[in-house]
Amino acid sequence: MRPTKRWLWLLLLIPLGAVLAFGGYVVSGSNRNAPLPEALAALASDDQVTVTTNDWLVFTPAGTTPTTALLIYPGGLVPAEAYAPTARAIAAQGYLAVIVPMPLNLAVFAPGRGADVIAAYPSISHWAVAGHSLGGSMAAQFAHDNPDTIAGLILWASYPAGNLDLSPLTLAAQSVYGTNDGVAALADVLDGANRLPPNTEFIPIEGGNHTQFGYYGTGLQQGDNPAGISRAEQQTQMVNHAITLLASLSQ
Repeated sequence: MRPTKRWLWLLLLIPLGAVLAFGGYVVSGSNRNAPLPEALAALASDDQVTVTTNDWLVFTPAGTTPTTALLIYPGGLVPAEAYAPTARAIAAQGYLAVIVPMPLNLAVFAPGRGADVIAAYPSISHWAVAGHSLGGSMAAQFAHDNPDTIAGLILWASYPAGNLDLSPLTLAAQSVYGTNDGVAALADVLDGANRLPPNTEFIPIEGGNHTQFGYYGTGLQQGDNPAGISRAEQQTQMVNHAITLLASLSQ
């Protein structure tokens, strides 16, 4: 093989290798973070909440017509189904909750995807967006880009990107974090105050960790610390805080 052709083959193999490595990273990460049985069970409809799983995972309270809704952006490499128990608990309190699946389970590839959900529900008067970890950063991006539509923002173990400034926005906001989180550094979470609205509530969950903001995996997420409370208790606290914010939007 002539030297020129050899270099051409090398130039082709380098990006191919990068693509294959990234694909392996995505597949292994998503497999490692597979939804727990509780998450899959929460996808069934009952007399309190109706669930549909077409383009999005939609949780609609039975017996009422909601006017306030929450979009949920999943964490990085975490399947949308992992947040089904959270969405169901919120819907059971009378709110529409919609989990937005992301390409390759990475919200960074489609931070604007929530706009399609909003367009599909014109009867909703008040919208908030929540996200876990990377999903929270992208939820913050979505709130920033849609200030006339999004009235509330909830960050779960997350913070806005360093180049994103939401401080001028009139936005009800919460930053909820676990004190045992080993993935989202506390310093980074608290530093988010510099880029969030001045009235943002910073809410610690004592003993909570990163993994228990969803229902996924067979153990701790890589880099996380053991929790000091149960997943059920952590979820109860995060859901209660979310409901408080949603209730404030219609007042």
